[in-house]
Amino acid sequence: MQNIQRPSSYTKSRTKTFDLVITAILAALVFVATMFINLKLPFGQGGLIHLGTSMLFISAILFGPKKGALAGAIGMGLFDIVGGWLIWAPTTIISRALQGFIVGKIAWSKGHNGDNIGFNILGAVVSMPVMIAVYYIGQAIMFNSWVAPLASIPGDVIQNIVGLIIAIPVCVVLKKTPYFKRNF
Repeated sequence: MQNIQRPSSYTKSRTKTFDLVITAILAALVFVATMFINLKLPFGQGGLIHLGTSMLFISAILFGPKKGALAGAIGMGLFDIVGGWLIWAPTTIISRALQGFIVGKIAWSKGHNGDNIGFNILGAVVSMPVMIAVYYIGQAIMFNSWVAPLASIPGDVIQNIVGLIIAIPVCVVLKKTPYFKRNF
């Protein structure tokens, strides 16, 4: 049987479709981890501790900045829209897109593809103040107060630390699987 060369447009189209599917799955995982695995905080502006942050970190570390940004923005933004937190959706979309992008950008810098634990932790840590700042500004605008949002900062910090503590070991294990050894 003769070896048939496929046009490069077929390969590009297939790659784009695969990227779209992976991004959709990651956003769905962030959404599910946010929606069904959460704890309402008794302080602040009614925030949540949820595992969506860990899925955002995992997505960005394993798949890079674009997929991390989209997974976080779509997954957590969708949670806000369908979960009764609609007023928070714009702030969430902006903050989580930035957070996913920052984590992925640092984790995938200097030739690493999320395979350096130090860069992965650094990416998550650097992203935390950005996420907190965007939520702070969003809340200040929503509540017309620069003081009230301060009460939410401890919950945001806890949520990010829990996300980091879960994400790093999961990424270490997943990076050892044949899929990530072969494809990244």
